[in-house]
Amino acid sequence: MQKLLITIFLFFCALRLNAQTNGSSGDLFNGLTKKITYDKVIPPYGLEVTFDKTVHIIFPAAVRYVDLGSTKIIAGKAEGAENVIRIKAAVRNFEDETNFSVITDDGNFYSFNVRYVQEPEKLNIEMKELITKAAPGKTQTGAGDVYLKELGKEPPAAVNLIMNNIYKKDKSDIKNISSKKYGVEFSIKGIYTNNGMLYFHSQIKNITNIPFDIDFITFKIVDRRVTKRTAVQEQLLTPLRVLNNNQTIRGKSVARSVFTLEKFTIADNKMLVIEIFEKNGGRHQSVMITNRNIVKAKLITNYNTK
Repeated sequence: MQKLLITIFLFFCALRLNAQTNGSSGDLFNGLTKKITYDKVIPPYGLEVTFDKTVHIIFPAAVRYVDLGSTKIIAGKAEGAENVIRIKAAVRNFEDETNFSVITDDGNFYSFNVRYVQEPEKLNIEMKELITKAAPGKTQTGAGDVYLKELGKEPPAAVNLIMNNIYKKDKSDIKNISSKKYGVEFSIKGIYTNNGMLYFHSQIKNITNIPFDIDFITFKIVDRRVTKRTAVQEQLLTPLRVLNNNQTIRGKSVARSVFTLEKFTIADNKMLVIEIFEKNGGRHQSVMITNRNIVKAKLITNYNTK
């Protein structure tokens, strides 16, 4: 009888150990598997929520995707703000943790573990940029780089670094592409390329006292000899990213932007026209860029912004 009891005790101990192992290590499955090591794991942030208050999280880029781990929490973009998520408990006093994940337009992945408390310590949270310093020509970002469809094989973090590189260095590599009318000057300071992308560094100078409000900007390829504009004769191009997307250039001031477009070239009988239209005004500006300008785009080889 004693031996039987010992056998039963050992059997249940083995079952308990096996359950604990399966529940904690995550590496015992049917068939051949490989254990996920901790260097492959993206550590989640800890977040506290409650039923009667809303937590706001400000991300460094527009939110592209949100997934909630359960119906115990609710979340969504703040109205009128693409980079702010508001989150709160959907039920009172839930006991188990849940989670949610966010992907932003700059290609970063954020993960959160969420628990219920009566009074959260942190109601307004700003997520700092996850991009860190890297060796020249390389990018190093925070955990979980995400590739976005419109950028193809180019990591969004690399595009952001290049745009910031161009903006901060503020070089004038092109001198003769500009438009100046009515006290407003629009110019292209440089055209750059890297890994299938083209970057246009532009500047608007307003020497008048009247603010210049931008309605919209167009990039289009047109025939050199256009007698009558038609949809067939114009090909619109859409920038994939814009750094410093100015809406208003105040009087006696200068503003710069960097536009990212997918790589393209144009035939000799065509040209690229960039147009800026003033809102409720007539000080529209346009510049013309030839294929010679585009194929001379400078290669970006160093992402260092200093």
